[in-house]
Amino acid sequence: MNELLDGILGLVASVDPVLRTLLAGLGIMLETSVLVGLVVPGDTIVIVAATAVDGPAEYFGLALTVIVGALIGESIGFALGRWFGPHIQHSRLGRRIGEHNWHRAQRYLARRGGPAVFISRFLPVLHSLVPLTVGMSDMSYRRFLAWTVPACVIWSFSYVSVGSAAAGGYRQLSEDLHGAGYLFVGAIVLFLVIVWAGKKVLLKLEARHMTAAPDDSGHPHPAGSMPHETHEGPAAETTDPSEREREA
Repeated sequence: MNELLDGILGLVASVDPVLRTLLAGLGIMLETSVLVGLVVPGDTIVIVAATAVDGPAEYFGLALTVIVGALIGESIGFALGRWFGPHIQHSRLGRRIGEHNWHRAQRYLARRGGPAVFISRFLPVLHSLVPLTVGMSDMSYRRFLAWTVPACVIWSFSYVSVGSAAAGGYRQLSEDLHGAGYLFVGAIVLFLVIVWAGKKVLLKLEARHMTAAPDDSGHPHPAGSMPHETHEGPAAETTDPSEREREA
């Protein structure tokens, strides 16, 4: 295992640090831009790039580049949503995403507003749909950035820290411990399991904001607007006083 990991980590480290960092930023930009995040594994790209980090300069350089890449990708999604949102939603690709997912993202944004932007960065599918959905809503770009910047910062430093720490620990132990490779793999797997479990918990906690109400028509209200209250039954009937007098 150690020999195999030495070869893999050596291959990643052999790439020029600047090029490696730019490729990670490009990968996360594609991952966070419109719908591409459904097929581009941005988290994997960042972890792999982080295993070759050598020193604080490369660490912070990679983390900041990933943040910038994520913000550029989400800004692209926002802009496309503002200009072409409905066309993308009803395009062939948009239909493949599923009307259910579109309505879920729109409903979540309408009910939660800014917090939906922050939380969706850590949720599957929604992290690609929400920037586009925000562009289709009445939320301003400034408010969108105010919520997505801290989410991108947390996400970036989490993945870069885990990848660099696991690789650094492995390099220190590999010469004296034959099973160091298994510890490295175990650390990465443990982190991914924690991330997966965290996403499940978040989805469970936020599910009520994404599901349709019993009387929901299936078309969520735009973000920032409130649905008109409707009353049914006797309480909803309006009776003119003159009518009551005639009936009497």
